[in-house]
Amino acid sequence: MNATTPPRAVVNGPLGPGLIVDDDDTYAATLQRSLARRGIQARTAGSVRQALDLALQQSPAFALVDLKLGVESGLQLIRPLRELRADMRIVLVTGYASVATAVDAIKRGADDYLPKPASVGAILAALGIDSPDTAPLPTQAPDTMMPLRRLEWEHIQQALNDTGGNISATARLLGMHRRSLQRKLGKRPGPERSVVGL
Repeated sequence: MNATTPPRAVVNGPLGPGLIVDDDDTYAATLQRSLARRGIQARTAGSVRQALDLALQQSPAFALVDLKLGVESGLQLIRPLRELRADMRIVLVTGYASVATAVDAIKRGADDYLPKPASVGAILAALGIDSPDTAPLPTQAPDTMMPLRRLEWEHIQQALNDTGGNISATARLLGMHRRSLQRKLGKRPGPERSVVGL
């Protein structure tokens, strides 16, 4: 998207100020500008410490967190951010697909898990906003990865298989309450969606 592209309307109304946590300054600035054109303000941070400092100054409505922050992991931020604001929308954004990482992100409190490059539309959808935007943000990372819910579902299915279909044993293996597991099993994810070129 270039500087002459007019801003597009946010269908579900404005979203409060947010936080973009990424050690790639170019990516973070591009995403910040793309959101600003849609009336969504966000501050940027390049490290776990800087992100927490900014979040303490102004509790964000959402956080887009890169998995790899130099030698740090964006997973470290999920619990502190969730504790700071229970209704914060937290989305892990990464180019590294991993079932274990996705499940870990869920346990820590992430709401969604998106790949790079993700279109602005996919990012807004993960934040709960409808948008016709399709342009992916620039990045060199791989462009395919399953959504968080699908990764979690497949991990649960593998655990069920490993325990011979025993729900209680599977819940223990996954480190979750039996009822939580049953709720997740009752919500089979829809077909995979591509986050590039939506």
